[in-house]
Amino acid sequence: MRLLAALAALCALAAPAAPPEAPASRILGAALAGSGGFEIVEHLCDRVGPRLSGSPALDLAIRDMAARMRTFKLHRVWTEPVSVPHWERGAFQAALTAPVSVPLVGLALGGSVPTPDEGIDAEVIEAASFEELTAKGEAVRGKIVLWNRRMVAGSNMDGYGQVSPLRSKGPSEAAKLGAVATLVRSLGTADLRLPHTGALHYAEDVPKIPAAALAAEDAERIHRFLAHGERVRVHLRMTPRSLPDAPSANVLAELRGRDKPEEIVVLGAHLDSWDVGCGAVDDGAGVAIVMEAMRLLRALDLRPRRTLRVILFTNEENGLAGGKAYARDHAEELARHVAAIEVDSGAGRPLGASITAGAGAVEQLQAILRPLTALEASAVETGGGGADISAMKAAGVPLIGLRQDTYHYFDWHHTEADTVDKVDPALLARNVAALAILAYGLADAAEVPARIPEDQRKD
Repeated sequence: MRLLAALAALCALAAPAAPPEAPASRILGAALAGSGGFEIVEHLCDRVGPRLSGSPALDLAIRDMAARMRTFKLHRVWTEPVSVPHWERGAFQAALTAPVSVPLVGLALGGSVPTPDEGIDAEVIEAASFEELTAKGEAVRGKIVLWNRRMVAGSNMDGYGQVSPLRSKGPSEAAKLGAVATLVRSLGTADLRLPHTGALHYAEDVPKIPAAALAAEDAERIHRFLAHGERVRVHLRMTPRSLPDAPSANVLAELRGRDKPEEIVVLGAHLDSWDVGCGAVDDGAGVAIVMEAMRLLRALDLRPRRTLRVILFTNEENGLAGGKAYARDHAEELARHVAAIEVDSGAGRPLGASITAGAGAVEQLQAILRPLTALEASAVETGGGGADISAMKAAGVPLIGLRQDTYHYFDWHHTEADTVDKVDPALLARNVAALAILAYGLADAAEVPARIPEDQRKD
């Protein structure tokens, strides 16, 4: 018996050790067993609330998320000051005054100037494009312009990109022709008489006129009256105001690389939100995905060759001050940023990634994301990036977006309905798995993605 036991022990010593579980498998298993950081979104919505730039709520969110990341036992957590725009919505009233008298449902666009105290009462003229309005010429003068183009739902951002210029540039395009105010059909995909706010950008060389988003049903009603050849008048009164810039901050945290700590992979999301709803899908979910991915890697003791740096950006919604400040303040080290990933597409299931970089980058990401094939989250497209990381493009930093299914994202985006119940913890966990595998793979790879070519670094 002793001889048999000794032989068994020798055989055990001679047998090859079981190979260690691959990092991607460990990440996938741990992420899918968790909540995806749902408690972070819940805290931001239920405890903090809407987080518009310049608000006390955003200041609270900055403190709370920095404190939470310190509990992850990362190598460093800190904040960097940023000066941000401070705009307040005020009151909103709108009503049809002809051919019938009924109230309208809308929201001021972010950054809009107010109407006169007595409001504006004017005839409405409709257009679906800048070209269509320009063709109307002098007929626009003295009118309220209704930008009326339906947004098409889809699993990507294409529909939003087609209509968003009407919101952001529409007020100035109308002002060039003498309009006194603009209303834009809400940039949303669920007609629930739910107005969607969002930022506008006034041109320097034309008057600033009041601008608001209008619920889709109200835009359709006005359209029907105009189609019947009737004159439509609207009374609009809004009291927004712009205050001096306010102090704010980006929140940063690092898991330092074991071999090349000076080289950096950024994981970014934005902590601010609009002042309606509570910013659950835009972008509380992104904040949770980024933070939970970092916590998970630390908990699994997975330390890649390069440094992973989380950035929770301030002021994405109405100024991009956080992203611009980071690129400016870290200009000298951007040459050592090997990639920047942004998560700002809601809480839908992950589809893969998109990338803007040099030759071979798509194939490199495809190899990194291969473990996500079973989740149907391994597809890679060109053209990646995000608003907050866009300022790094000039330095050639490869820009990556975590691709998510956005079919229902624009049902709630920028509305009072952007609340925590729209976030599914199971889908959030899938996104954490996708981001953690992507980030670790990039930070641990033998070769880094090729930088954006010089001739492609300007927008």
